[in-house]
Amino acid sequence: MPQESAVYTHGHHESVLRSHTWRTAANSAGYLLDALRPDMQILDIGCGPGTITADLAALVPDGRVTGLERAPEVLEQARATAAGRGLANVGFAVGDVHALDYPDDTFCVVHAHQVLQHVGDPVQALREMRRVTRPGGIVAVRDADFSAMAWYPESDGMTDWLRLYQRVARANGGEPDAGRRLHAWARQAGFAPDAITATAGTWCYHTPQERSWWSELWADRTVSSSYARLAVDGGHATPSELDRIAQAWRAWGADEDGWLAILHGELLCRV
Repeated sequence: MPQESAVYTHGHHESVLRSHTWRTAANSAGYLLDALRPDMQILDIGCGPGTITADLAALVPDGRVTGLERAPEVLEQARATAAGRGLANVGFAVGDVHALDYPDDTFCVVHAHQVLQHVGDPVQALREMRRVTRPGGIVAVRDADFSAMAWYPESDGMTDWLRLYQRVARANGGEPDAGRRLHAWARQAGFAPDAITATAGTWCYHTPQERSWWSELWADRTVSSSYARLAVDGGHATPSELDRIAQAWRAWGADEDGWLAILHGELLCRV
């Protein structure tokens, strides 16, 4: 079976986990929630620190949720998240979405949030997600679309950030504009067109608190995370260029007129 060939651009630096632990089922998987039943078996792929996973487990009290993550080091935090909420119907495992270590027809729902943009073969990943989903079950995926990101006021530094991020992500084997491609990838993976429900969702940052939080974590990520190292080591930017982009993030965050929206593609695919 194929194995992961892409490098995860973000890594698990504190500035990355600062944003990942903000994610909930409500703000990141709302398109899926109406389809859940209390007794479902769910696989949450790319679970990271486990905040969405824990929310899903709370929503299926008579079922069970398995959080799957390629990077074992972040699962300690995921387990602590679940334990802190007293959830007994959740577990975590290490695995690769390209070759899932589960039999056919195992889960009622297979969910992946912000995963397919980072993998080497998103179509194969969707085939595997489909394989381990029971007939009548759901494959649910949601991914950002970086080219569709919008902000105000305009900023050369922010534009430079977007272009740099896209170069680094694609050099690592990912596709930062995954959101607009999800429906096409799903059809290539074997889902019938009438089995696919495509929607879009957004995150929006505007209040002083939201701007400060989002701009600071991206400023820190730009100079301190695995993304920063990959940008420099890959010849995409110099440390001084990264410093300039980090300052552009902080300037946007400090602007009382600042506004930023991130568009996501979302799919519910019936098996």
